[in-house]
Amino acid sequence: MSDAITLPKTPSFRLDGRRALVTGAGRGIGRGAAAALADAGAEVHLAARSGGEIEAVAAAIRDTGGSAKALPLDVTDLDAVRLEIARHGPFHVLVNNAGTNRPATLQDVTEADYDAVTDLNVRAAIFVAQAVAKGLGDAGLPGSIINISSQMGHVGGPRRTVYCATKHAIEGATKAMAWELGPQGIRVNTLCPTFILTPMSEPMLEDQAFHDQVVGNIALGRIGQIEDIMGAVVYLASDASALVTGSALMVDGGWTAA
Repeated sequence: MSDAITLPKTPSFRLDGRRALVTGAGRGIGRGAAAALADAGAEVHLAARSGGEIEAVAAAIRDTGGSAKALPLDVTDLDAVRLEIARHGPFHVLVNNAGTNRPATLQDVTEADYDAVTDLNVRAAIFVAQAVAKGLGDAGLPGSIINISSQMGHVGGPRRTVYCATKHAIEGATKAMAWELGPQGIRVNTLCPTFILTPMSEPMLEDQAFHDQVVGNIALGRIGQIEDIMGAVVYLASDASALVTGSALMVDGGWTAA
């Protein structure tokens, strides 16, 4: 008889007993992330300016047996961010998802476009992460911060000068945060989707020429769906990714593999 073999145990993808904050949670990727985290057992707080919208999503999660609360919050209001996150935290998981885009050629970009996209995609994202990290640090807890980036944080694209600038910035900020927060047991990663069918992308993808161009750049030959990012969110939030920090998880159908 051979010696008994002790097999390693797969780390859990469950999030029972953990509290999660998802920004921009009323629709699109944020809604999917909130549903995925709740399904994995987390108590999810859904943040967005649209109180009615996030309450409807929270109610839908509760109707399926999950735990969810609406947190009306404008993440560009940094005083409110600090107050509300301190009041409702600490949060073991942050999905830093609130973001926007104003596609325009370089010559057509306005200062208003730059300010709006940068304030939400970079300034707000960094200070939301700061507030969540402070809450974890004060409580002596480990955690996972997931910054929703984009394939455009790794490549360039026409009519996306400002958007690409913000997503490249988040990639750099994530690497710095990973080093700074690592000693506290707080992991920081980005999740980088390709074009996902959401209320923000749908109008762009209705242009057949643009749709065909996008699909032609995706090795798997299709537009992403919300469900495509849900498993990745749970993975980065859970103990299954316990040694993963400072990394970018590409959910881009092969776009950046070219």
